[in-house]
Order: sequence, then C-alpha cells, then structure tokens
Amino acid sequence: MKTISNYVSRQKTVAPIKLPGTDCLITPQVSLSNLTSLRVGGLAQWYVAPRNWEELEASLEWYQSQDIPLTVLGAGSNLLVSDRGISGLTIGTRYLRYRKLTPHEGTITVGAGEPIAGLARFAAKRGWKGLEWAVGIPGTVGGAVVMNAGAHGQCIADRLVKTVVVSPQMEVETLDIDSLNYQYRSSILQGDRRLVVEATFKLEPGFSKEELITTTEKNLQERKSKQPYDRPSCGSVFRNPKPYAAGWLIEQIGLKGYQIGDAIVAHRHANFILNCGNATADDILKLIHHIQERVEDRWLVKLHPEVKLVGDF
Repeated sequence: MKTISNYVSRQKTVAPIKLPGTDCLITPQVSLSNLTSLRVGGLAQWYVAPRNWEELEASLEWYQSQDIPLTVLGAGSNLLVSDRGISGLTIGTRYLRYRKLTPHEGTITVGAGEPIAGLARFAAKRGWKGLEWAVGIPGTVGGAVVMNAGAHGQCIADRLVKTVVVSPQMEVETLDIDSLNYQYRSSILQGDRRLVVEATFKLEPGFSKEELITTTEKNLQERKSKQPYDRPSCGSVFRNPKPYAAGWLIEQIGLKGYQIGDAIVAHRHANFILNCGNATADDILKLIHHIQERVEDRWLVKLHPEVKLVGDF
C-alpha cells in the first residue's frame, strides 16, 4: 500500500519553505504523533503553524498555489490521525492565541488556538462567570467551537456569541450563534472546509474571583476522579446515545480493559480508549469497531464516534 509516510521517507530531504514577508515556515514530513493527544499518527506531507492573521493568510496563499488537500489541526485532542499520514497541507492553529476583553459588554474574544481550559481559568481569576465547566476539556477554542464541546451539563453553545471563520480561498465570515446550527456535539462547521480563527463569548463579570476559582478547580477534580488522565487518549470516543451513556453501555458488556495491540478500553471510564505504550491508529480503530459491534449486538444501539478520523484509513 502506498502511503504518505512511506512516500516521503523515500524522497530526498526537502527543505522547509519560508513564506514571503513572514518568519513562518511550511515544513515537510512532520510527524503528527507528537501533535495529537493520542500520540499516534503518521507524517504530514506539509505542516505549518501560523501565529497570526498575516501568517495564516500567507499559508493559505501558498496552499492555493498547490494542487493538494487541506487539513486543519488544533490541539489534536479529538482526532485519530492515520498511521499512513496526511497528504497535502496541514495547518496547525494552536499558536493563534490572543485575548480581547470588553468589560462593559461582558464579552471576551480569543484566538482559535487558545486552550479552552486555560480560558476557563483566565475568566475565573477575573471574576467572570460562565466557563467554569470547561476547565477539564482538552483542546483549543477552535475545536470546541466546531464540535460544541461540553461538560457538567453545559456547552459552548450556551456562551458563544459569534465566531470568525476563513475559507481556503481566504473569504472571511462572521457567524453568529444561530448560523452554526448547534446540536449535541455537532455544528454546521463539522465536515466544513472553513477554519475557525476566533470566537467571542458572553460571560458575566463582577462575581467573586475566589468562588469562581474554587468552583473551577472542583469541576476539574471531579472530572479527573471519573476520567483517566494518566495515559494518552482523545477524550470521550463515542457520543452518548441519549438517554444512555456510551460508557455505561460499554461497561455493562464487560469491555473495560479489553485490549487490541497497545490500545485499551480504560478501566476508569469505558468511553475512553488509552494508548498504553506503542498503540497505532489502526489498533485504536479496530478497537472502536469492536466496541461498536459488541454494543450493537447487545443493546441494538449504534455508537457514533465523537473522535474524528483524519488521513487515509
């Protein structure tokens, strides 16, 4: 089988490309296993991590000059990247970070690369109520906006005012909350080629900093007590098929601790798959399929992955 990883390994060393007017580099043959929370994945054919609008624009201009696919990668916390790598250009948004407070409106605007957990702590320390629930969520604001991330009975849709997105053709749009068609762990941006660049949240200033910090820390500890944080994972693997919890369905058929290769169903929470050593993306995908088959056989319920598959599977 021909793969990006095999292909680039046979080529002569290719130098990074410096984008005109910037210090930004487009780098060939970048390992993605270090850029995902599962610590799996092959090589990106080309990878770039812009730090501002100018570098993002230059990256998209370079992309437009090539006849290649485009993939967006945030913190890599909700992705399963193929062992065979990703062809084309992968844009990492993790360094698109900035914060703009508008106290009289109670809004905060942040770059897509801002860690959602860090934003929750930032707001709590300033006495701005509304994001205490988000402290245990891995990943960036961009990813959270796309998937309508949530915890403790709350979600992004409860606080988001608007988001700025840009198409691969560099068309910039501002989308309000009604335009995003938010549902449970989904939005109109899933499967869309537009990149989230920034997001604005409506919070509530004027609360006790000490109380908000305490609540935020309590939420984090509660999450840690129920979910495994000691091994690489992508967070919850499956969406909850309401009124059931995916973890409960998996646990009831005895799959906690079930292992394929170095991929294992977590003992602490059955909706987590852990990389307990040198798991491959194929190991994890096989385990996902096995869980789906067993749950459907036992409960007649089809589990739908929350994790997004990226690359050539």
